[in-house]
Amino acid sequence: MKILRGKKIADKILGDLKKKISAKKNRPALAVILVGDNQASELYVKLKQKAAEKIGIKFQLFRFSEKVKEAKVIQKIRELNADKKISGMIVQLPLPKNLNAQRIIDAIDPQKDVDGFSAKNTASLQPVFPQAIMEMLISSQVKLQSKKAVVITNSKKFGEVMANTLEKKKISEMYILSSQLKKDIKKIQSADIIISAVGKPRLITDRMIKKGVIIVDGGITKKGQKVFGDVDFDSVKNKAAFLTPVPGGVGPVTIACLLRNTYLATKKSL
Repeated sequence: MKILRGKKIADKILGDLKKKISAKKNRPALAVILVGDNQASELYVKLKQKAAEKIGIKFQLFRFSEKVKEAKVIQKIRELNADKKISGMIVQLPLPKNLNAQRIIDAIDPQKDVDGFSAKNTASLQPVFPQAIMEMLISSQVKLQSKKAVVITNSKKFGEVMANTLEKKKISEMYILSSQLKKDIKKIQSADIIISAVGKPRLITDRMIKKGVIIVDGGITKKGQKVFGDVDFDSVKNKAAFLTPVPGGVGPVTIACLLRNTYLATKKSL
């Protein structure tokens, strides 16, 4: 099995961005809204801040308690929409269950929606997580056209967005909600490509995959100081052809794609 590491891909994207940003008078600025104290979210925000500052992107973090009223978060988003110094904005997911995540994300100006998740987004900025997953698949150097891909996710919205991204690359695709996993196990077993973004350690095992599959592990769960993906590495290592690790796989590339979108949003606003 070959490990598809994200650092080399991310470093190339970030290195290119750093050169472009250093040549500009106006530095991009990214605003991040963080609600609650989810450990995985805290980790991702810190990594985004570190990468942004390293390449010259200003970083502003706005924290809210998990008991915050939805209206207060939306009000802050509207203020940031009107702030010309802010190039791009994201709401770190997941949000507490008392908040409507899509309604909050849809309050972001589509021109500043650098995560690409707003329903109002006209595809001028592509969603970053699917971008990163495609970068990982391409790095396998396998001919992807006509391959059969299955996306395992908690979110119908992400399933649709990821399926659309795969379809553009002429990859046969379908998504399965994690709640329907047992019912659809045979579909997973027939897939050439498996993309998992659930956040459940050891969800994907050898009995669920066929020999030679490409697995992109987009799940992340933090327990204490350890971070886990969705794939049981020891179980699949003798059957999968390619696997992205957690940490060090999709995560760094997702951050690089987010900062690339922030740079592109800055160009659009000038």
